[in-house]
Amino acid sequence: MAPAKLEIAIAIEHAAWKKKWPQAKRDIAALLRKAAARDELRGAQGGVVSVVLANDETLQRLNRQFRRRNKPTNVLSFPDSVEPFGGIAVAYQTVLREAGEQNKKFVNHAKHMILHGFLHLLGYDHILKRDARLMEGIEIAILSGLGIPNPFLIEKTSA
Repeated sequence: MAPAKLEIAIAIEHAAWKKKWPQAKRDIAALLRKAAARDELRGAQGGVVSVVLANDETLQRLNRQFRRRNKPTNVLSFPDSVEPFGGIAVAYQTVLREAGEQNKKFVNHAKHMILHGFLHLLGYDHILKRDARLMEGIEIAILSGLGIPNPFLIEKTSA
């Protein structure tokens, strides 16, 4: 079976993303195409994925509006009701802070958050432990194929 035709739109709304991750658009497109090509993720026939690299303020507003949680979060996914896939929004400050706290490279953590959001668009979730293990296994495999260490092996830095 051929991989799903994937259209990718990327908007960088917060300028700090460009400075910290100059190749973001190229890297995100490669990440999403690699993920969409995996056998277990080929259920969708195609569609559009929009990725917005935003800031904490934007993610807090979206989180409040759509999830009734008045705080920023690292990533939010918005499935499209008409066609497969949808939108992913990522918060710069939260990803930067988490990467530092977890002793991870910023770009690696950002890629993980985008992949995590993409899997949510495909219907994966992590509410139940078995679903979380499945989702995490897919994330580990895809990221490993990109040379990114297991994101669930977190080394907390001392405060």
